[in-house]
Amino acid sequence: MDNFLETNFSLKGKTAVITGGTGILGSVIAKGLGKAGAKIALTGRKNYEESAKNLISEGIEAKGYQLDILKKEEIFKCSEKIISDFENISILVNCIGGNIEEATTSSELSFFDLPLNSLEKVISLNIFGGAILPSQVFGKYMVKNKEESSIINISSMNAFRPLTRIPGYSAAKAAVSNFTQWLAVHLAQQYNKNIRVNAIAPGFFLTQQNRYLLLDEKENLTQRGHTIINHTPMGRFGEPEDLIGICIFLASDSSKFITGTVIPIDGGFNAFSGV
Repeated sequence: MDNFLETNFSLKGKTAVITGGTGILGSVIAKGLGKAGAKIALTGRKNYEESAKNLISEGIEAKGYQLDILKKEEIFKCSEKIISDFENISILVNCIGGNIEEATTSSELSFFDLPLNSLEKVISLNIFGGAILPSQVFGKYMVKNKEESSIINISSMNAFRPLTRIPGYSAAKAAVSNFTQWLAVHLAQQYNKNIRVNAIAPGFFLTQQNRYLLLDEKENLTQRGHTIINHTPMGRFGEPEDLIGICIFLASDSSKFITGTVIPIDGGFNAFSGV
């Protein structure tokens, strides 16, 4: 059993770049990949050194890097530092994303009055920062690898069925899923058949970006929160740790014939018709 797991699921010898590695989901994914043997290069606008130290305290080889993911020149400079420190990149997990209240419809803010700059911020963060720009920069190194390499994007339930109130976020995540499939085909056909591109689509996980929609000021479920739980067959929100297994699978050689997929991690939400 040990040899089987080592052969198929170990990430030893691989370096994983985790953009947004200081966030709730990114930090847990980073730890999971590190525990599976990967060396971790995590990026963030702040707390990147503290996040790396937390991984090191767990026995994981890790280093943190400051990065504004929407500035391509910064990504280039960051990639050069990572290559200098770790020599290569085998795995890229794009964990940047989120929504903002200013791009969310409410009784006080109608769809017709949503500010353009707020919508642009959400769309840019999720599709450009959360998928395209890091894939352009880090992917350029990855296509040179002879061994299996893997890019993992973070899509959303919104990509399968748009949710009310968050039009910019829904549109952006649908774009992430589409771009994931496009990039999988493009890289395999034009550059390297050993590089895979997939996405996971988390269901409902409590994060700083969506907390105001799901919980009230007393930490009780909002009406929207109740609706989500009632439509989730497993009857709960996801825990960040629920994403570790699928990320290890997609990052490891056990998924070496899987590319261009978007995999729901949602407690059955997408499968349930409501009846």
